[in-house]
Amino acid sequence: MDKYSRGKATTASEVATLTLPDAKVELPIRIGTENERSVDISELRSESGYITLDEGYGNTGACSSEICFIDGEQGILRYRGYPIEQLAENSRFTEVAWLLISGELPTQSQAADFSALLTEYELLHEGLRHHFEGFPPDAHPMAMLSTMINAASCYHPDLLELTDDDHLMEAAAKLMSKVRTIAAFSYRKSKGQPIVYPDPALSYCRNFLHMMFSIPYAQYEASPTMVRALTLFLLLHAEHEQNCSTSTVRMVGSSGANLFASVAAAVCALWGPLHGGANVEVMRMLEQIQDSGASVREIVDRAKSGDSFRLMGFGHRVYKNFDPRALILKKAADDLFSEMGKADPLLQIAEELEEIALNDEYFIERKLYPNVDFYSGIILRAMGIPRNMFTVMFAIGRMPGWIAHWREQFHAADRIHRPRQLYIGPTKRDYVPMDQRR
Repeated sequence: MDKYSRGKATTASEVATLTLPDAKVELPIRIGTENERSVDISELRSESGYITLDEGYGNTGACSSEICFIDGEQGILRYRGYPIEQLAENSRFTEVAWLLISGELPTQSQAADFSALLTEYELLHEGLRHHFEGFPPDAHPMAMLSTMINAASCYHPDLLELTDDDHLMEAAAKLMSKVRTIAAFSYRKSKGQPIVYPDPALSYCRNFLHMMFSIPYAQYEASPTMVRALTLFLLLHAEHEQNCSTSTVRMVGSSGANLFASVAAAVCALWGPLHGGANVEVMRMLEQIQDSGASVREIVDRAKSGDSFRLMGFGHRVYKNFDPRALILKKAADDLFSEMGKADPLLQIAEELEEIALNDEYFIERKLYPNVDFYSGIILRAMGIPRNMFTVMFAIGRMPGWIAHWREQFHAADRIHRPRQLYIGPTKRDYVPMDQRR
């Protein structure tokens, strides 16, 4: 695997001049490879005493990265320069994982070697497997996933201090393979069913479905269409720039924390309903519509009028056009239900919602298009994956992106991330003894 060797964003000859009440400061303009323009404020405080305030980091570039490019206005998503549509059409999830982590598509021998590593590391240490016995039956799979990733690091102390890219790829293979096993074991634990060990003869996605749904003396046989749908789900969730969980990886990793700890922290960040749990909210919404007995048109009108009913799965923090991932997953959902030979009422509701949204001026003016969460939950539900596992599935898919960003942060050797704040609390005041307080 090639060493990280490319530089940061270039500095243009022009500068931006910031006029402050007591000073003028010249700030370098940096331009990315896709002609994205940014104002470098890294020296603003030292030169002027001022900081910038951008609550929620909505307009702040926290790093320079080569991994992912998004043009939200045009609905463009590229991994390492490759359009997501081409990768979805031609690649396997493990191939995309190598691309994200290493920077280039794998050769035939690299792809074979990486697949062999994933197979080699798919088993959990038996001591680690017994950790599952300490969780209550109704423990949330995301809690188990984060805990078990940290626990797994105890069994691989040689990978806690990575010094070169060869060891990093070994750590990446261990994480990607064992996370899949941990997720399946967590599901079996929650169902009170015996654990099913991985089968080294199966591919990455087919093996996961085997561990999830096989029972003693009856191995689960996933159809090619189902394996394809799972592959697309994982591939399309593999990376998405500086979202909450990815930023968490870089923040934690900047302290020098190891890869396992940084990824475990990202799992916790992903857990929130505003991030990895969004497709769960979509499913709840579709069920509410179904249970209400109202038509989809009536529900949409209620949402437009400011009624308490909120439509989930429309619009995106970044995309102001159609989410390209949603287009791909919609076709995967159609193919999956066509093969199953039965209609899903929730899919029918989702399709009707989409049809209304794409032709309603209210949605068009506000650029509220269906996003990736709109269809991902429907696909997972069709596979038989329960709702409390949806975010775990997201984590399995996002693992390569998290690892890639940890690696990029590691090689950049930047200072520890330490945002500033604008203090708005009380000014200095003296301590009051308890008997004098009122």
